[in-house]
Amino acid sequence: MKTFDSLTEQEILALAISLEEEDARIYEDFADGLQENYPAQAEKFRDMRREEDGHRHRLLELYKGKFGEHVPHIRRQDVRGFVNRKPVWLVRPLGLKTVQKTAETMEVETRRFYEAAAKRTTDTGIRQLLGDLAEEERNHAHTAEQIAQTKLSGDEKSQAKRLFLLQVVQPGLAGLMDGSVSTLAPLFAAAFATHNSWATFLIGMAASVGAGISMGFAEALSDDGSLTGRGHPWGFVCGGMTSLGGLGHTLPFLISNLQIAVSIAVCVVFVELGVISWIRHRFMDTPLVSAVLQVALGGALVFLAGILIGNS
Repeated sequence: MKTFDSLTEQEILALAISLEEEDARIYEDFADGLQENYPAQAEKFRDMRREEDGHRHRLLELYKGKFGEHVPHIRRQDVRGFVNRKPVWLVRPLGLKTVQKTAETMEVETRRFYEAAAKRTTDTGIRQLLGDLAEEERNHAHTAEQIAQTKLSGDEKSQAKRLFLLQVVQPGLAGLMDGSVSTLAPLFAAAFATHNSWATFLIGMAASVGAGISMGFAEALSDDGSLTGRGHPWGFVCGGMTSLGGLGHTLPFLISNLQIAVSIAVCVVFVELGVISWIRHRFMDTPLVSAVLQVALGGALVFLAGILIGNS
């Protein structure tokens, strides 16, 4: 890698051309990734892409006038001092907040480059253009910040809510239900079979963590978004909520007195089932009474299975 201080004026201009070309392509990728769910935001990124193209054309014209037709192939990763960018533009669906933050960071970085480059050049024409571009990049950073503050339209809010339900609420609810309900049987079976709180706690921990890992991988691998339209689901949401659902009624068994531990665990189970019922009612439009009956019936059956097996 070359140091910035070692670059010639020709290499500085060539690097600036490369930076503008890369930023323009990233903004076009942002626009493409946001088009379906956030069309208004996508158009703003297309406007920024067009402005970056304009910067590149101005740099090319100046370069050709100073150094001729050949532009050295020098990129940001060839010069020490640039921050590595995570390729968030390759992920689908794109997260609006992530895109906005990335764009703002890109503009700040490019502005700092132009300011530093302008100080190192002695050619009046190059210095003037780099200074002008630094000021314009400052405005771009402000534009990127404004995009983050722009209120979404009705359609965009609807799309954002839909993605939140598909990517977070649904897998999270599935995990919470699985963790809260499926771990009841092994946990209470262990409690009544061993009459030992610590052994029961270890079994509950193993069941909760194992279920979380299993559900996380199953969720992440089972759906690529081609049918559901939600993009690749967040497996860690499902896995994490599964483990959390099991840990809630496992932790009381850290209490050495088994009877007290069982009593507290039962209370925690009621709270968990109530939370699941509320989430189904709040986000999945399930009637509250129906949600409570469905969740309570499933939990009661698994709970009874655990007690019967533990006492057998």
